Amino acid sequence: MNILIVGNGGREHALAWKIKQSKLCSNLFIAPGNAGTDQVGKNISIAIDDFEALGKFCIENRFS
Repeated sequence: MNILIVGNGGREHALAWKIKQSKLCSNLFIAPGNAGTDQVGKNISIAIDDFEALGKFCIENRFS
């Protein structure tokens, strides 16, 4: 399963860290992320309020 977490703070890092441990998680993306989330998943350079770009990213990466 592809998962996108939107945010760049400590809560997002904690969520990413725990979600990445699931065997159901194939790919974990964090937008925009931070240095800590980059160690757990893949940071994506999309602003948290750029809904059009976030939607396009999800469609391109087959999120369901």
